[in-house]
Amino acid sequence: MTDTSGVKGAGRKSGGKRRQVAALPWRGEGEALRILLVSSRETRRWVIPKGWPMKDKTDFQAAATEAYEEAGLDGIIGEQSIGEYEYLKKLKNGMARLVKVDVYPLQVTGEREAWPEQGQRTLRWMPPVEAALAVQEPALRDLIVRFAGTTLPEEECPAPAKAPTPVRVAFDRLRRRVTALWGRYPR
Repeated sequence: MTDTSGVKGAGRKSGGKRRQVAALPWRGEGEALRILLVSSRETRRWVIPKGWPMKDKTDFQAAATEAYEEAGLDGIIGEQSIGEYEYLKKLKNGMARLVKVDVYPLQVTGEREAWPEQGQRTLRWMPPVEAALAVQEPALRDLIVRFAGTTLPEEECPAPAKAPTPVRVAFDRLRRRVTALWGRYPR
C-alpha cells in the first residue's frame, strides 16, 4: 500500500478511453467498518470516487487523486485492484458508453477541510451492507460486500435466474428464425 498524503508518482501512462479507476474509501474494522460513498454530480446516485486514468500517474495513484478531488480524502491506497465493475457513463453529447472501472482500496487516514469538488457532491460514511445496497451497479455492490467480508440479507439478494428448459431454448430459437424470415419477404 502507498501513502497518498504527499505522493506524486512518475508512473506509467494509462491508456484507453473506456476504462476508469476508482478508490473504495474505508475506515474502521469489524463492526466499526465504514465505506464512504459520494453522490455523482449529475444523477446524484451513490458512487465511489472515480475518474479517467491520468498521465504520469499509476492507476492506483490516479484513484487516490480522485478520492482527494471528489471527497477531500487522504490515506493509504492499495497498489493492486480489488476488482472491477461496469456502468453506463452518460457523455456530454447525450450518448452513453459502457465503462469498466478498476477499484483500489483506500484506507482513509484524514479528511481535508477543503477540496476541489467540495459542495458539488454529498458524502456519507455507511456500514458495508448499507453502502452495498445504496449503489446501483450490481458488480460494485458485490465488490463492496466481498471487500467487507459480509453478506447481504437474503431478501435483498436477487434470485438466481432459472435456466431455460430445452423446450424453451428450442422455442426461442424457432421464434428468432421465423421473425428473421418474416422480415425478409415483402408482405
